[in-house]
Amino acid sequence: MAPGPRPLYASRRHDMRTPAQPAVLAPRYRNPVRVLVLHRNFRLFWFGQTGSLVGTWMQSVAVGWLALELTDSAFMVGFVSAAGSLPVLLLTLYAGAVADRRDKLVMVKVTQSLLLVQAALLWYMDWSGHITISWLVFLSLLGGMINAFDIPARQSLIIELVARDDLVDAIALNSTGFNLARIIGPAIAAIVIDRAGLAWCFALNALSYLLVLIGLMLIRLPAKMLPRLGGSPVQGMLEGLAYMFRTKEVALLMSLVAVYSVFGIPYLVLMPVVARDTLHAGASGYAVLLAAVGFGAVVGAVTLATLGHRVRRGRLLAGAAYAFCAVLIAFAASRNLRFSAALLFAVGLTMILNNALTNGLLQTISPDSFRGRVMSAYAFVFVGLGPVGSLLGGAVASAFSAPIAVAAGATVMLLFSIWLFTARPELRRL
Repeated sequence: MAPGPRPLYASRRHDMRTPAQPAVLAPRYRNPVRVLVLHRNFRLFWFGQTGSLVGTWMQSVAVGWLALELTDSAFMVGFVSAAGSLPVLLLTLYAGAVADRRDKLVMVKVTQSLLLVQAALLWYMDWSGHITISWLVFLSLLGGMINAFDIPARQSLIIELVARDDLVDAIALNSTGFNLARIIGPAIAAIVIDRAGLAWCFALNALSYLLVLIGLMLIRLPAKMLPRLGGSPVQGMLEGLAYMFRTKEVALLMSLVAVYSVFGIPYLVLMPVVARDTLHAGASGYAVLLAAVGFGAVVGAVTLATLGHRVRRGRLLAGAAYAFCAVLIAFAASRNLRFSAALLFAVGLTMILNNALTNGLLQTISPDSFRGRVMSAYAFVFVGLGPVGSLLGGAVASAFSAPIAVAAGATVMLLFSIWLFTARPELRRL
């Protein structure tokens, strides 16, 4: 039998009558596939969610390309992307507090059903010829509002689907499914757009939500009492923010996530513009570029799991941060589709190292009583600040060019990373 998780920090002198409780789970980089075998509920959830994410990536490709077709404007491509992320910035912290007071499984069923309706509306408007940029912005805002409540509920549901000591493996497997979908979704989208048109990417995404809903309906969880939390959701939010500001390592990691969320997003948002105007490729070339990012991310996740504790994670984070910026600058300078795809493979690999390492370090540092709010804040920064980067990248691309916008953002990130890991060496020691 595998040994249980050990406390990462505990008092050296503790009363034997009251055993010290582990503040965090120590990550154990095992083969995460075992979680699917051991936990039926998680197996139903994972297969449904991964299948649905394929549809989500198909819709993402179609929305970006549709915005470009409707407006021929790099700024509007960024604006539509911002519309899908802005509600997360405004609502997700409150939504996280709501999720802690509700049945998470029921909440996820509701949000996934609403996302099905949103995708069906996108299909109908495009298929019928009624789609306009105003409708596209509105439906993107609607999807963002639903996602603001779906993300914290879905993330916090995972621990109820697996044993507590399998949580880290389940999170790793979720990341793998997300990035597999990032590869498969754009590839299918390229075929669908070429053979049937953009509208059918939305239709297939709507159908994909049925996979999630079927899995959610089959999940069986033991009855339990919902927690009675003192104070209002707003008070809980403020308490969590105070903890994050006074804990230096958490504050520094959050600042890194914030800078990378704002200045790292333009390369994804402006990918349709780069594909068409810089690399002179069509929708299929755009899909190839997105798939290259996803394939690199899968390799990055496997690499990180293989390394385990054989490297200091803070030092690896510094190296991944520098490499991510350098490869993005090279991508901005490329004018060849195949070379750009190869560079984006490296971008995906270093991106997932940055994301997974900061996520894991935040969970390791944070005690049980604050981890949910810390991860809600992580989602708030990681996803919610995306609109700022989308609008900024779109504005710079309109004034100059998409490659300049990508290179400028990467340069800002590189300078910030150099300062952060030089001036704050404690991060490298994590």
